Amino acid sequence: MHVFFRQLITSLSLLLIASLPLSAQNAAPSRILIRAGHVVDVHTGNEPADQTIVVVGDRITSIAPTASTPKQAGDTEIDLQSSTVLPGLIDVHTHLTDDNNFDPYHELSTSVAMSALIGARNAKVTLEAGFTTVRNVGAAGYADVDLRDAINVGLIEGPHMQVSGPPLGITGGHCDDNLLPIAYHQSAEGVADGVEAVQHKVRETIKYGADLIKICATGGVLSKGDDPQASQYTLEEMKAIVADAHRLGRKVAAHAHGSQGILWATEAGVDSIEHGSYMNDEDIAAMKQHGNYFVPTAYLVDWMQESGHLPAFYAQKMKDVSAVEKANAKKAIAAGVKVALGTDAAVYPHGLNAHELDVYVNQFGMTPLAALQTGTLNAADLMGWSDKVGSIEAGKWADVIAVDGDPLKDVRILQHVRFVMKAGAVYKNGSSVVQ
Repeated sequence: MHVFFRQLITSLSLLLIASLPLSAQNAAPSRILIRAGHVVDVHTGNEPADQTIVVVGDRITSIAPTASTPKQAGDTEIDLQSSTVLPGLIDVHTHLTDDNNFDPYHELSTSVAMSALIGARNAKVTLEAGFTTVRNVGAAGYADVDLRDAINVGLIEGPHMQVSGPPLGITGGHCDDNLLPIAYHQSAEGVADGVEAVQHKVRETIKYGADLIKICATGGVLSKGDDPQASQYTLEEMKAIVADAHRLGRKVAAHAHGSQGILWATEAGVDSIEHGSYMNDEDIAAMKQHGNYFVPTAYLVDWMQESGHLPAFYAQKMKDVSAVEKANAKKAIAAGVKVALGTDAAVYPHGLNAHELDVYVNQFGMTPLAALQTGTLNAADLMGWSDKVGSIEAGKWADVIAVDGDPLKDVRILQHVRFVMKAGAVYKNGSSVVQ
């Protein structure tokens, strides 16, 4: 009986196709032809001239010399012949649902709904800055889950997102709410203490939409009453978190400033160490051995020194961390620890993400290509999205940006992106389009 129905459905489908006009049966999907002056191959650093990137739907289908890619009926051409074209950038440490305001009253009075609205604004700003993919590592009330989903269904404009929801932390730690007195009995949603509790919290966070797990392995800067150098979760708690997260297909990002917390998080198997301010030689050796990524979040030090205005109980910690963070990051990079670009955007205004690359090149000594790889190939690898993003290749999402000049000669050019395409849709256009 089932075979009969399948045959009937197949026959009806063939009859329906046959009844369509011949032009409809043979119509090829429409193409977008991006006519590029140069295209950066982030694998090699080659920048071939006069290339055409062919986009169909949300994917790149081919890259070929412009001379061998003529326009066909129905094609749309985008003229970027005076520009350098490269893959959309990736930031693996953002807080889109937060803004650059650390007044305690502002923190306490910002609702989850307001956080989502703030996120909608910041998502657009980030996308237009050329960052077509981000990880959002920490958001109250799962506001980043809703933000991601709203972007995915086209309600608002923003980058591709992986989100963590509320970060996991100990009672009274960096990821707890420590501003109110005991009468309010306030704890953050991600607070969990002990092996059994953290296992439950990982599963709960995934249940409500998290793509990855963010944990606070040490104290932090922008929190009251804790020490950035002090480890918070124990090694056993972090091992339990990582085991459950990995078994359930989620990676783990560890906020970690202090050396002991960095070491324990690395030994527990986290996928990335965020910040790494007080890392020492033992931490660096362990990170190289385990192969996890280092996410420096370095530009925020410069921005804070130039423009930051923090409450006193945050300001001294920021000063202390800033005194050591860059020297230790430089040592880790020189030792060959893998690096993925992350900014901590929200600590400074969103949209300035590409300034991180300037620090990598002009302060840490990376080549422009190596710095660019941290925000493309490396970041894609950390996210587990190497098949989707990180380079301009057939089969990947059509995430394409363009700049004037050569970013492999001056990486600061990437602070001024003139064209942004994400998944085949244009969101910023300083070029000409010909139908």
